[in-house]
Amino acid sequence: MQPSVTTCPICQNQTIQVYLNTQDYSLTQELFDIVVCSKCNFHFTNPIPSKDIIAPYYNFPAYISHTDVKEGWMNKLYHRVRQHTLLQKTNWVQSLFTGHKGQLLEIGAGTGAFANSMIKKGWKVTALEPDEASRARALANYNLNLLPLDTLYTLPEQKFEVITLWHVLEHVHDLKAYMVAFSKLLKPNGRLIIAVPNLTCFDAKFYKKYWAAYDVPRHLYHFSPATMQLLCKINKMQVVQFKPMWFDSFYVSLLSEQYKKSGLFGVARAFIIGAISNLIALKDYKRASSVIYEIKKLD
Repeated sequence: MQPSVTTCPICQNQTIQVYLNTQDYSLTQELFDIVVCSKCNFHFTNPIPSKDIIAPYYNFPAYISHTDVKEGWMNKLYHRVRQHTLLQKTNWVQSLFTGHKGQLLEIGAGTGAFANSMIKKGWKVTALEPDEASRARALANYNLNLLPLDTLYTLPEQKFEVITLWHVLEHVHDLKAYMVAFSKLLKPNGRLIIAVPNLTCFDAKFYKKYWAAYDVPRHLYHFSPATMQLLCKINKMQVVQFKPMWFDSFYVSLLSEQYKKSGLFGVARAFIIGAISNLIALKDYKRASSVIYEIKKLD
């Protein structure tokens, strides 16, 4: 196991304390702490497996965002919802630049569904994906040539109108380096779109250590709207809009009930918890189970 992290990845404060103990319910059952910075309130997994040893934690069939597995009702539900949200995401990104078909960079493209959808909309898409098997599936499914993540640091500056990370930033080891790169790559009026789970939502508070969106150790960081805004401010950016991901509360609650081994009662309760979470978020999108952040560079 890797040594514990002693410095906050956002503010560099060295006073941290344990927020809760949880485990890798999806695969190894290993125990991890989620710790919180005493200064900026940022939460992160501790210890964080290094880039050299993290890969095996992704190597299981149930990791459906990268495998396209459709067996079992949970996977079928995921893919049906994904088709719906894919349309929503492409239409929303397009609406930010009405009538304009520009350059889009997707970080963590998975098997290429969103990149392919934006290409169909007329955008020129550069898509990066670390997983070799996922890149192969994107090539087979959509004839898309996804590039390795290291390509990020070789791209031309001020090239992109839009950079997207759909549930990706929580996986990134080099958080500061990525934010600096995004600022360089965006055009002056460009937009950075980041979607991540929100640890201040109702379902997180209800399920506590069983909340599936903690997903340790694959999720290195656990954002709130406040810490996302702080991360942007430090990197001379600003959140200009918050949007909810309505289906995430139900899907995460269903997974959380599986971790609790709640049986059929848990399935029913998951839909109730997901609905309550969304009702709360109706009044304030920053309370959603997962939040999409629209971010711009500051002048």
